[in-house]
Amino acid sequence: MMNERIKQLIKQHGVDITIDGMGYGEGNIEGLAELIVKECMRQVEEQYKPVIEDEAMMKDEHWKGYKHCGVDSIVAIRKHFGVEE
Repeated sequence: MMNERIKQLIKQHGVDITIDGMGYGEGNIEGLAELIVKECMRQVEEQYKPVIEDEAMMKDEHWKGYKHCGVDSIVAIRKHFGVEE
């Protein structure tokens, strides 16, 4: 079953959907794919941002490198899919 957020993005970009949920032909499929990739990058950021904004956590050795891991993940996703900021 398709995620509701993906359904919203599909509707926004006018992509026709078949019964099995696969997009085809009509609409801006590349724009839709780019938005999905950007949503993935945003989700990564939402997971690590609260930690890097907490000064106490950032002083704890356990969290050392956490910020870099999140940023590196976003950069890797962007490069892999060729998505601009």
